[in-house]
Amino acid sequence: MRHHLTKERNVIIDRMSLTLAEVEHIAELARLKLTLEEKERYREQLSAILDYFGQLQNLDTADIPPTSSVLPGRSILRADEARFGLSIDEIMRNAPETENRQFRIPPVLD
Repeated sequence: MRHHLTKERNVIIDRMSLTLAEVEHIAELARLKLTLEEKERYREQLSAILDYFGQLQNLDTADIPPTSSVLPGRSILRADEARFGLSIDEIMRNAPETENRQFRIPPVLD
């Protein structure tokens, strides 16, 4: 990877271009067998992703307070409340086959 350390913020930024050998190493760690064409395509794509992270590191976030979520701190889900479920007869009515008030399924092993 080509990169440098900036003096003012001590972060790694710049074009981050993966080498073919680095892509091959990543593929080996992931147990992937890639063609030469796939390796080159992934080299370009992964390098572009790293470039985007480099761009993010250039953003001035000094005036942005730390957050744990971008969503409001409230739930949009209804409150849990106990309710009665379906009766056995209602459940069995939806089953294609039943026997002795149980679901009947084809055997898995003969």
